[in-house]
Amino acid sequence: MCFWWYWQKEKREPYVKFMEANYPPGFSYEDFGPLFTAEFFDPNQWADILKASGAKYVVLTSKHHEGFTLWGSKYSWNWNAVDVGPKRDLVAELATSVRNRTDLHFGLYHSLFEWFNPLFLEDATNVFKTRKFPTSKSLPELYEIVTKYQPEIIWSDGNGNAPDTYWNSTGFLAWLYNDSPVRDTVVTNDRWGVGSICTHGGFYTCSDRYNPGHLLPHKWENCMTIDRRSWGYRRNAQLDDYLTIEDLVKQLVETVSCGGNLLMNIGPTHDGRIAVVFEERLRQMGAWLKVNGEAIYGTKPWRAQNDTVTPDVWYTFSPKEGKVNAVFLNWPVSGTLELGEPQAKLGETQVELVGYKELLKWVALGEKGIVIALPQLTPKQLPCQWGWTLQLTDIN
Repeated sequence: MCFWWYWQKEKREPYVKFMEANYPPGFSYEDFGPLFTAEFFDPNQWADILKASGAKYVVLTSKHHEGFTLWGSKYSWNWNAVDVGPKRDLVAELATSVRNRTDLHFGLYHSLFEWFNPLFLEDATNVFKTRKFPTSKSLPELYEIVTKYQPEIIWSDGNGNAPDTYWNSTGFLAWLYNDSPVRDTVVTNDRWGVGSICTHGGFYTCSDRYNPGHLLPHKWENCMTIDRRSWGYRRNAQLDDYLTIEDLVKQLVETVSCGGNLLMNIGPTHDGRIAVVFEERLRQMGAWLKVNGEAIYGTKPWRAQNDTVTPDVWYTFSPKEGKVNAVFLNWPVSGTLELGEPQAKLGETQVELVGYKELLKWVALGEKGIVIALPQLTPKQLPCQWGWTLQLTDIN
């Protein structure tokens, strides 16, 4: 995602050398535009993969810090996907497919600033006392994507070290929540200018890959990458650069237990594909959620987020059913699982393994704590892999 910055601004040696060795002299970042072809982009296939992942919303990067828009923006002349490269409105195509084929909420990421836009650089030189860039580029684009594509999430980013008053964020948000076509459904994040992140906004993102491991008083989101080293697609990625499905399930349960949502990033290819390694991870997550979704969807944090006795056990609460969910990531060799947090009541508390039909036997440990006998199952008989859910009813 940050190639242009590393190459031209920071002049990092590996990037400079790569360009010198593989591209003709004088090749500019703009020359990559026509090479972004998206000839294999099939929005229906993308929508089907997204649906299979068990996700409830999707956020497409409509414009990153280099200013190239994936829709035919009136405000990005000759630097957009309709005029250059694919010659297609990628935002419109994906929005249509997601809405026609899935129940996912469709959202758009949008970068406020642009690294090398001359108008932005001029404003920055003037210490943001002038506002040429937001008035002629960023704000018109935001109004354009909301009006045209009616996204239900606006994921703002890239404040360029400018305050929210420079971006007129409150003016835009007032319109968004009061007068825009999505005023009744839209949600936003917290990246609207210096000082707003983790302090103001809808859900808090705080930092990339944010996973505090404890309960937060405000709704938040862990926005992280399956390729641990990049947001974009890397042709030279090694297999162990990708998080395993075990890693991803762990991220999911830690995040949800602490009151967060998980936004898992994948980088598509220049020719419009979701690489099969990303597709596999998404489908694996969907398979896990098909069994264990009750511990994730529609849950609230419980009084304890993780267990005090056994590591890698995370709790959620299902308010409708009044059940406590305990997701354990390691199946104990002993066949018994000790939990330090639940207070069980003889004759009342019931323990179930999600995906297994019979009730489990348990013993209370004094005031607090419970030992649960897990069923002896062959690998084929296990309801799922990578993590399992116990549901406890009638516990304090």
